[in-house]
Amino acid sequence: MSEESKPVEPVVDETNAELKGKAIAHADADAEADDNDAESGSEEEHEEQHAIEGSGDKKKKKKKKSKRSKVKEALTGSKSAPTDSDFHKALDGLTPQQIKEFLALNPALSQEVNKATKSDDPSGSQAADMLKKMSLQDIMTGLAAGGKNAKDMGSYKFWQTQPVPKFGEDATLKEGPLRIQKVEEVDKEPAPLIPGFEWVTMDLTKEDEIKEVYELLNKHYVEDDEAMFRFNYSPSILRWAMMPPGWKKEYHVGVRATQSRLLVAFISAIPVHLRVRENVVTCSEVNFLAIHKKLRGKRLTPVLIKEITRRSNLNEIWQGLYTAGVVLPKPVSTCRYFHRAINWQKLYECGFSPLPANSKPQYQVRKYALPDDTSTKGLRPLEEKDLDAVMDLYKRYNARFDMTPEFSREEAHHWFVPKVGPNEQQVVWTYVVEDENKKITDFFSFFCIESTAIGNAKHNVIKVAYMFYYGTDVALQDKFDKAALKKRLNELVHDALIISKRHKFDVFNALTLMDNALFLEQQKFGAGDGQLHYYLFNYRVNPIAGGVDRKNQLDEENLSGIGLVMP
Repeated sequence: MSEESKPVEPVVDETNAELKGKAIAHADADAEADDNDAESGSEEEHEEQHAIEGSGDKKKKKKKKSKRSKVKEALTGSKSAPTDSDFHKALDGLTPQQIKEFLALNPALSQEVNKATKSDDPSGSQAADMLKKMSLQDIMTGLAAGGKNAKDMGSYKFWQTQPVPKFGEDATLKEGPLRIQKVEEVDKEPAPLIPGFEWVTMDLTKEDEIKEVYELLNKHYVEDDEAMFRFNYSPSILRWAMMPPGWKKEYHVGVRATQSRLLVAFISAIPVHLRVRENVVTCSEVNFLAIHKKLRGKRLTPVLIKEITRRSNLNEIWQGLYTAGVVLPKPVSTCRYFHRAINWQKLYECGFSPLPANSKPQYQVRKYALPDDTSTKGLRPLEEKDLDAVMDLYKRYNARFDMTPEFSREEAHHWFVPKVGPNEQQVVWTYVVEDENKKITDFFSFFCIESTAIGNAKHNVIKVAYMFYYGTDVALQDKFDKAALKKRLNELVHDALIISKRHKFDVFNALTLMDNALFLEQQKFGAGDGQLHYYLFNYRVNPIAGGVDRKNQLDEENLSGIGLVMP
């Protein structure tokens, strides 16, 4: 899970003026955060800063800029921020086809270009000419994930050297590996780090080490654009996500400051058998890439990716799977986040859910109210005895998608059966529907990831449910009936929302993958401001539908070919 997202109002979703305001607020928030680090950070933060600085080559420290100057630089394109001329040079380095593909991956920006050119399908050269007339700030406000791609579009220096599909390649490709290697060709030792830092392998079976990973992620992992929310992965969910059957200790890669021993960066992977259309690929599912904020300028991301790739290659795994909120070369698919308020009042007080124009809080509370009791006959929590039936239903249901993991029984047990103990919080909830003949006809599951409400005086944490896997035999009849499937999924998901309410969740999130487009709107999910792009490393694949159309709206007609959910 590599992107924080929040609901957006439909009008805001289509209005560039509002997007501009958001970008300015983002710049202001970044500057204020940096100022707080320099002027009023906590004692713990100062200690971390000292620990990091004490490990380097002791170069002379630069004076911190003021908040005002940082905002000015961010908005005017002065020395510390990318300038318009830098951006225009980057545009000159892209072909018309690459520009069109980039716009296709950034619907908000594409809409602005279409309006400006008065064309629903401007040519690449027309789009480039129009982009050059826009300021860098205007460009940034239209990019996916709140402008995070402004630098990515121009450089891609790292990814251009990697075995990944490139922008501008033919629409129809021969699918398969891009580069064939042998273990003998793989470096046996990691690449050297900058002085003062060293590679480590984290042992997540040790409480002190998983606590270090938890603390790094809690402070320095994914935030939303306004720095209001940050993923807060508990040790229980870290064990669930990073230690499934087949996990390897060497895939938990860290970087420490040599002198202080502070953990300053981390990346992980798990082995997964992924079916990509008719081919099953063994790959490393890469996740939890986190770098201490004080080291964001050290270009550690490519180094971490190369190291997790090297370790995977030594185990003869040559393909990688990862997701990101930014556009890199080249997404297999793009899904959009949707959010369904459970506790709207709390979400509003945290700044997560906006109050729509001409509405009142009590109207929103009433709108999202849920009954206390479920309505599906035979619905109950998953039991051990149900696992084989659920596995069979999962396999047959997910056979309908183009990209989906294939689970062994041991893996299915890990992902679907809740584990609760003295030191374990419940991470996943799975429910089945058993008919009068004792047959399992349906199942659904969701998992929990909390988000920290940064700087909120009233609420510290938002409890978030994420839609996981589900299946129903309604989709598996001899004659496929989409209307019947839509009806059944709405019944099941409505009950999932009620169950999440019982367990004190605040919001229920889902992507536009699988058949989610059939229930998101009817169950009052609202479109979020985040997208999630799916990537395959060293494997070429033709694009897979992500459940949204070219305007980034739900595509109920075509649905999605993605049958993969990453925690």
